[in-house]
This record gives sequence, C-alpha cells and structure tokens, in this order.
Amino acid sequence: MSDPLIVKICGIKTTALLEAAIDAGADIVGFTHFERSPRYVDIETLQLLISEARGRVETCVLLVNPDNSAVMEVAALSPDWIQLHGPETPHRVETIRDEAGIAIMKAVAIGSAEDVAHVADFVDVADRILLDAKPPKGAERPGGLGVPFDWGLLKALDPNLPFMLSGGLTPETVGEAIRAVRPMGVDVSSGVETAPGVKDAALIRAFIDKARAAHG
Repeated sequence: MSDPLIVKICGIKTTALLEAAIDAGADIVGFTHFERSPRYVDIETLQLLISEARGRVETCVLLVNPDNSAVMEVAALSPDWIQLHGPETPHRVETIRDEAGIAIMKAVAIGSAEDVAHVADFVDVADRILLDAKPPKGAERPGGLGVPFDWGLLKALDPNLPFMLSGGLTPETVGEAIRAVRPMGVDVSSGVETAPGVKDAALIRAFIDKARAAHG
C-alpha cells in the first residue's frame, strides 16, 4: 500500500476558503507572504489564518528570498512549514532552517535537464522538495504561473527521492500528472481559481477528489 497522497492548496487568503480547503480534505494549506503576488497576505492575516488552522490542517508560509527579519517574523507564528520559492542557495536554505527552527519546503523551478540535476543540491538542507515550473522569461514572480513543465524531464531524478509536484495543475490535469510522475504530493494555486488570487471552493474540492482518485 503506497503512502497517502499529500494535497496542498496554496495561496489561501480568507478564513472562508481556509474552511473550504479543510472541509474538502486538504493536508496542507499555503499562505503567500510575498507582496508582488495577487495571493499576498500580510502578517496580521497570516497570524489569523495560522491560528484558525492549527491542529486541523498543516500550514505553510511561502516566502521568496526572505531576509532574516522576515524569516523570524513568520517563524514566530509557528507554521508547520516555510516554503522558500526564490533563488535561495542550498547554504541559505540551511541557514533559514537552522534559524527558524521550522521545517523547510524548497521549491525548485524545472525547465531543463540542468535544473533537474540541481535538485540534489537541496535534498540534505530542505525537509521536502517541491518541483515547480520555471517562470517565463521576464516574469515578475517565481513559479509556473499556471503553466506545467515537461514532466518527462523528471525521469532523470533519483527514483528514491520523494517530492511534491506543482506548476499548472488543475482538476482536469492532476490525475494524469499523478499517474505519469508518481509524486508524494501535489500542490495547486492558480488551478483552483476563477481569477488571479480568487480561489473557488468547488474547484478546490474537485482538485482534491480527482487527486485522491488517481492515487488510489
């Protein structure tokens, strides 16, 4: 029997959508603390959402190349995870993990075989690896921005390396992704939105149901 699939719903901004994600069976809910994102939540909202979720679902705060004060401000809220989604080096990831005392999920952008080769650099310094699509050239924000990457590139990965998959997943494509790639978990943000930053409870439920059915 394989381990249960981990489903993460990222970019939650309101308590109503937090409740919708919990009701639909999410394992992790993610909050974006990066001002250029349409999913940005400030520190007061983060505190509210994390305390609302505590003991009911794991929480994850997404940061992009944060400075030490940002790391400590978020660590003080005691989320289960800090997700590093910028150009952080392995050394910086390790430093943040040591200073924050919180489990680190490191997002690695995949666009080429070379990117896949770099995944190994983070295995010992992060608690979990999240593989995301590389942003288009000139993009102002990291992440796949709703576009999947070529999953065939992952054939070069160490087959024993557990990872979560992100990047352009939707309720329509998540089943295919799980069957093709066999990740330990999946992560969605824009794929369950009706507009940038606007999550939809029905899409969240559909995504989770389709993911669980494909993993079954």
